[in-house]
Amino acid sequence: MGPSPIGINEDTSLISNSLFANPLIIFPFQSNFFNYKNLLKKESKSSIPMGSYGQEVVLITGCSQGGIGHALAKEFAANNCLVVATSRSLNSMRDLDQDHRFYLQELNVLSEESIQHVMSNVLEKFGRVDILVNNSGIQCVAPLAEVPLSALQKTFDTNLYGPIRLIQAAVPHMASRKKGKIVNVGSVSAMAPIPWAGVYTATKAALHSLSDTLRLELKPLGIDVINVVPGAIKSNIGNSAIASYNQMPEWKLYKPFEAAIKERAYFSQGIKSTPTDEFAKKTVSAILKKNPPAWFSSGHYSTIMSIMYHLPLCVRDFIIRRAFKC
Repeated sequence: MGPSPIGINEDTSLISNSLFANPLIIFPFQSNFFNYKNLLKKESKSSIPMGSYGQEVVLITGCSQGGIGHALAKEFAANNCLVVATSRSLNSMRDLDQDHRFYLQELNVLSEESIQHVMSNVLEKFGRVDILVNNSGIQCVAPLAEVPLSALQKTFDTNLYGPIRLIQAAVPHMASRKKGKIVNVGSVSAMAPIPWAGVYTATKAALHSLSDTLRLELKPLGIDVINVVPGAIKSNIGNSAIASYNQMPEWKLYKPFEAAIKERAYFSQGIKSTPTDEFAKKTVSAILKKNPPAWFSSGHYSTIMSIMYHLPLCVRDFIIRRAFKC
């Protein structure tokens, strides 16, 4: 049973480790391009750097400086982990370049070729991936009735299909070791959707649902799935959201709401937003537990959004419409 936002834990005794004898039956790769056997061949003790035994290898997407992924990378490293920090541009992580605790890789979550290349490099260098953190994501601020379909598709491709590509790349390796953790970073916005960010909210709601299913499917293979649900966390997402918004067409039906729509881009970046390093410290501590929680939420608005989730829809709609003047 999946957890609720108020902390109900799953009953792992209901799942038998003998359910699936062959993990490859559960995770057949439909793309001939990606061949997990080529990755597993690269796992050899001779490739693992001296001193890395006993340290967990953590692969994190979306580690650009100023974001949640960057803070998570630094906190994992502070907890004696070997961190594979990835981003679309190595330059965006240049402050980590001279730190031996980090292995920087350029990664495009939209490309299977890029994912295979990075996974091959990581397995060749460290011989394993213990924890995969799917953090990479983009905002999309626009009214649903007028959002360009290209923007909608790009958001889903990054926020939902991107994590699935990484999961399908990592699971066969983790299953072969009967060990691993997959962390999907969602959002409290999926608990009580608000206007002007429907596309982003939909991708995170889908990721939450995907995580709940994965948790059940991967448990027999020895793999934990943790759904991390940030509240309002200080990051560069507001700047990236407004940059994306500036490329949107001029609204027709929603021209009178333009100021409110634009303001939504910075909604999570108020003066009470939780500092990134504070969020990272709590989150990494939860992930590194021997028995990590299936659901972990932290940050400003996390409690109130959990309460909103349980309110009757008419009450929730009334509150949100008053708050967002729509």
